[in-house]
Amino acid sequence: MKIAILTCEKLPDLNPEDQKIIPALAQHNIQATAAIWSDKTINWSEFDYLVFRNTWDYFEKETEFKIWLNQIAQLEIKTLNPIVTIKQNIHKFYLREMEQQGITILPTVFIDKTNNLNLTELIPADWNKAVIKPAFSAGSYLTEVFEKSEIQAINEKYKSIAAEKELLLQEFMPEIQTLSETSFIFFNKKFSHAVNKKPVDGDFRVQSLFGGKYTLVHPSSEMIQKAQKIVDTFQEDLLYARVDGILIDDELYLMEIECIEPDLYFNLSENAMERFVAEIVELIA
Repeated sequence: MKIAILTCEKLPDLNPEDQKIIPALAQHNIQATAAIWSDKTINWSEFDYLVFRNTWDYFEKETEFKIWLNQIAQLEIKTLNPIVTIKQNIHKFYLREMEQQGITILPTVFIDKTNNLNLTELIPADWNKAVIKPAFSAGSYLTEVFEKSEIQAINEKYKSIAAEKELLLQEFMPEIQTLSETSFIFFNKKFSHAVNKKPVDGDFRVQSLFGGKYTLVHPSSEMIQKAQKIVDTFQEDLLYARVDGILIDDELYLMEIECIEPDLYFNLSENAMERFVAEIVELIA
């Protein structure tokens, strides 16, 4: 069995935590190697499976990545997570579908591509602060938080972006700075662990490169069940899924569900990486 652990040019050898997957799989007689998804010299048909992990530049190479996904699908190479899931998950309009299935999401306005962006008409009257970002994005890429009084400047800034990309306009929830964001990590649709991510004072971005602090937490069984309900909306197998949300008054407000390249915080939960590898073995057996 030969597996490619997919990564990007910025991390040719995977990030340090994901590097540990390779020797762990070797203990199961599975040969795994890091492979840059955009490397044109690779013969993908040599692999039995491709595992999406550190493809962290896909949103910067949107057209190229979509073409590559179609190529892998045409070659009928098996992937974890499945290509159908990846294609859905890279575009955050999936949140609209989640809401239609009864999932509670952050209050969101979905904006199709337009040459006539008018945020003043789109923003709900009771919103005082909002976040705007492309639907095809990651890691706070082209993301702005703004007061309603700043809407004209933001509209001008995003006019050219709106002509090329679909956008999400979301109500800014102050709880992101107090209660912070919680990530529920699932392997093979089974809950593994949860991490709370707190931004630095005055910021809303929880990513570690912006100073976010991560802590292992133990949510209530009710909250885990709410996250499980989100994961269970997927019909196909999922090697991993990370449910990111804010817990407010016993409700989980979904921010996004990451099924393509999220940090899974192996380092924060004992034996998490071993659990992850065990699920790879089960899914490809």
